[in-house]
Amino acid sequence: MKKGVLSLLIAAMSMGASAQDASFDDYVVKMQTLAREKGYSEETIANAFSNVELYESAISSDRNQPERRLTLDEYLARALPQWKVNQARSLYNKYYDVLQPISEEYGVPGEIIIALWGVESNFGKFTGNYDVISALTTMSYEGRREEFFQNQLWDALTILERGDITRGEMKGSWAGAMGQSQFMPSSYLAYAADGDGDGKADIWNNPADVFASAAKYLSTVGWREGYRWGRRVAVSQPLGEELIGIQKELQQPLQAWADLGVTMPNGTDLPVADIPAWLIEPEPGRFYLIYENYQTLLDWNRSHHFVFSVVGLAERIRR
Repeated sequence: MKKGVLSLLIAAMSMGASAQDASFDDYVVKMQTLAREKGYSEETIANAFSNVELYESAISSDRNQPERRLTLDEYLARALPQWKVNQARSLYNKYYDVLQPISEEYGVPGEIIIALWGVESNFGKFTGNYDVISALTTMSYEGRREEFFQNQLWDALTILERGDITRGEMKGSWAGAMGQSQFMPSSYLAYAADGDGDGKADIWNNPADVFASAAKYLSTVGWREGYRWGRRVAVSQPLGEELIGIQKELQQPLQAWADLGVTMPNGTDLPVADIPAWLIEPEPGRFYLIYENYQTLLDWNRSHHFVFSVVGLAERIRR
């Protein structure tokens, strides 16, 4: 078999069913038709879908996941090098006066906001240079999560139609996550906030708006002011797997966990407090009691490694 034919065959096999059934150009026409049916203006449709391109690199990124899972310590060593901690501390001090009123309004600590900023986009340096409309159209066309990405595409069109940003400025990741907070379009519509009173919510260029948007997100989905995210613990006796996890029904008061033999890492008793908690084991033999603020960060990104990198950076900002 010729090399060119083999390459085409491999490419075809890597695409979703929708890509095999129609060309990308045909799919774009279909999206335009659906956009009209949803009531978007001809001006918005023409602006959004002009020069839309298929991002094969986005499809590849979505399908190719790392083969080896890093341990938590390995991941944190990579995610939180000392230079990043130093930069987080410096930026926390630089933006302290901006952060304080935002923290007071939403009840989210400034160090958590800065840590999210650092983990998501390296403090605004790595926001992605993909055209968001092209990225979302590509991922919808790819087919595996067509409904999700199609809905994000409609939300992106809504943002353009409102005039919040121009098509050329709407840049993001290969999956369509936008700006320094890496919000999907649906999150932008729900949580983008004006942090400096200029009447705009610019998560691409304005740190104050990035901070306020992140704080509004966390506050809205359940952040509890004044509470910890969780703590590392020890388990003195074997517990069934049915007790470990983040499902709502597995939440128990601290005293209930103490009665099951959960202690502080040094073997001392857990604090006496009326706080519901979940027990998680992110890797074998490593246990944490987590509280609602941890679950709130999981709502942002359903990855324990992500949450530990955020709380780890936040804890080191004030040391």
